[in-house]
Amino acid sequence: MRPIITHFTDDDLYKFTMCCAVIENYPRTRVKYRFFDRNNTVYPPGFADELMRQISMLEEVVITDGEVEFMQRRCRYIPLWFYSFLRGFRYDRRWVTATQDAEGHLSVEFEGYWCDTILLEVKVLAIISELYYEMAGQGARIESDLEEYYAASYEKARRLIEAGCVFSDFGTRRRASFEAQDTAIRAMKERGDTLAGPGHFSGTSNVYFAMKYDLTPIGTMAHELICAIAGMYGPQMANYLAMKVWSQTYRGALGTFLYDTYGWQAFSLNFSEDYANMFKGLRVDSGENSEQLDLIVAKYRSLGIDPRSKQVVFSNALNVDSAIELQRYADDKCQPSFGIGTHFTNDFPGIKPRNIVIKLIAVKITESWPFYCQTCKLSEDRGKYTGDPATVRRFLEALHLAE
Repeated sequence: MRPIITHFTDDDLYKFTMCCAVIENYPRTRVKYRFFDRNNTVYPPGFADELMRQISMLEEVVITDGEVEFMQRRCRYIPLWFYSFLRGFRYDRRWVTATQDAEGHLSVEFEGYWCDTILLEVKVLAIISELYYEMAGQGARIESDLEEYYAASYEKARRLIEAGCVFSDFGTRRRASFEAQDTAIRAMKERGDTLAGPGHFSGTSNVYFAMKYDLTPIGTMAHELICAIAGMYGPQMANYLAMKVWSQTYRGALGTFLYDTYGWQAFSLNFSEDYANMFKGLRVDSGENSEQLDLIVAKYRSLGIDPRSKQVVFSNALNVDSAIELQRYADDKCQPSFGIGTHFTNDFPGIKPRNIVIKLIAVKITESWPFYCQTCKLSEDRGKYTGDPATVRRFLEALHLAE
């Protein structure tokens, strides 16, 4: 098959910003990741072999001068030395193992230095999603519906803009195809250019499409930063240590913290007044959105901070209707914005989006350590716990969350 990923920056911004922070703070740390399919999908025969062929083709994908120039111009918070690293970066298929069991369930595992393997997650998820539709015989249908998809995306943007929503595309990981994401972003960009507020289309997490359409790349960090720190040093203070690392690396830029790795209670205990003032805002990625916002508002007020001065980014399985409803609820409580993923890039009639993630599951501080430390992600949604069951239980007990 043709290579699915052909551009180095066909990736989410947060992978680059976290990679930079990892090199600066944990250059010798090694990690393991694991693929999770929450729907327990049976994949077509030969899928794992084709996936490994796609991953091997990543070895030929390198960053271009144009991509470097764009990132330097639009991502000024990233230090210049990082682009020397990216120019010399090469993917390596040996970091990945993919297999299928007798029934066709897919297993994918990753191992290597954190600064190398961190750049695989989004690309591999995008490959798995698009490859599934191709091998399941649905790719041609997706391609034939792109004209209608443009119109539907244009209408989604109109409704969000007229409702006052500030929104961006977060849909790379589970897109139906590269072309589907391209179509959706083009439609929303063109609708945004012709429709004046009160809301607006603020950009995309995908750096390549941000470059193609001269948009702002959107993103900061993911759960894996906190998960890795928790594996190395324990979950109780993992959020605090992550905030410290992030603030030292970016000096106040990229100040939206993803707080839900181990739930609100653990984060709230770590969210001291200095960091609450320093960080621009928080991102809600699990739990019931309005309930989470109420907790955030109460925390800021308890610290003497006006929550209306803070940004809250909502990114938990949103669609147009839920974003508009949430905009109405949050408008007088904070500065709301919305990162919308699958609903933008994989919303075709009769096509079921993949419910897939890749999570960091083990870490060791340096390669000299003889063993890995297990870690996990808990979040505010019990069904989204990922990790070894024994590790999940241990972390719940350590955080006094076990029933």
